[in-house]
Amino acid sequence: MQPTPEQVHQYIAEHLACEHLEVQGDGAHFQALIVSIAFEGKRTVARHQVVYQALGERMREEIHALSMRTLTPAEYQAEASHG
Repeated sequence: MQPTPEQVHQYIAEHLACEHLEVQGDGAHFQALIVSIAFEGKRTVARHQVVYQALGERMREEIHALSMRTLTPAEYQAEASHG
């Protein structure tokens, strides 16, 4: 059974403190915007690893593809004020 965007949202939110979280997808491929203080001082690859860690085995077993934008709260605020 394929997960819904709502389930992926829940999986991430349960294991990662997010200030903002959006998940879209079709059951096989998902796109996420994740804003978390946990990303402070980390490069993109390390941020993605934090999310993969939060998803754990679900990333291998249920979620086939996850495209994500990972921002710190300050980066998200700056984007919102310019966009």
